[in-house]
Amino acid sequence: MDLFEILFTASFWVAAIRIASPLIFATMGELICERAGVLNLGIEGIMVAGAFAGWVTVYAGGDLWTGVVVAALTGAAFGLVHATLTVPFGLSQHVVGIGITLLASSLTYFTYRIVLPEVSSPPRIEPFRNWAVPYLSDIPLIGPALFDQTPLTYLAFVTVAVVAWVLYRTPLGLAVRAAGENPSAVEAQGLSVTGIRMGAVMVGSALMAVGGTFLTMSAFNSFFFEMVNGRGWICIALVVFGSWRPGKALVGALLFAAFDAYQIRLQQVAGGIVPYQVFLMMPYLLSIAALVLVARRASYPKALMIPYQKGER
Repeated sequence: MDLFEILFTASFWVAAIRIASPLIFATMGELICERAGVLNLGIEGIMVAGAFAGWVTVYAGGDLWTGVVVAALTGAAFGLVHATLTVPFGLSQHVVGIGITLLASSLTYFTYRIVLPEVSSPPRIEPFRNWAVPYLSDIPLIGPALFDQTPLTYLAFVTVAVVAWVLYRTPLGLAVRAAGENPSAVEAQGLSVTGIRMGAVMVGSALMAVGGTFLTMSAFNSFFFEMVNGRGWICIALVVFGSWRPGKALVGALLFAAFDAYQIRLQQVAGGIVPYQVFLMMPYLLSIAALVLVARRASYPKALMIPYQKGER
């Protein structure tokens, strides 16, 4: 198949949307945190913990949606730890974030060995099945990509719409954005900057964990520790690429996923000529290039990573 023809195949776009889905959840979660003024570098570990929590819930006999809820609660719990250390106590968001990633990953590994002490290969679960939207899924090229996916993929796109609506159309969203731009103005209105920031980090972390559980309950049907594979760090870059706006961040997630899906197909076409590591690098190199071009004009939240104590001006 011609390299250009790959872009016009339904299977390519189906794969791109599927790859983008966990990125969308986690990117929206990170965006909420940063819009409130908190950089959450715990995203990678939270995604690992969410992937495991959802999977082990289903493995233990729970239904799939219960697994999603448990994963979200797990992410919110780690978000509470992160927020408690960084918001009221004002500790370094970089150090705490890395610590949360190490803590979540280590606890996940420990829990896995406790639950499955003598298992050499992860057990399988029954994952979400595709829900084909009648008539729309029959549209050539676009139909299978957008309207024949798992429920979590549909939920990812709904999440973008909800986050955008809340941030730009509700008083709550205005308060969150103000907490990341001018927290003293929030306090002047009688609102709690600490409460807003902590709530944003918990909600954002819950979405990150749902992004992780997509991998075990929708993309795959088992859990292994390398499955997140740096997606959390990519999501942090996507927030910057999207200039802290949900719509633009969605476009960034789709572009990265398309690059990733494309390199997989390039390996099949030219893998015997070019080392496969070159293709693995492609989406990351292209993402870095796009990030450099966009980040120079990005307008970041003015109070991002700046601790705030009540009464400060």
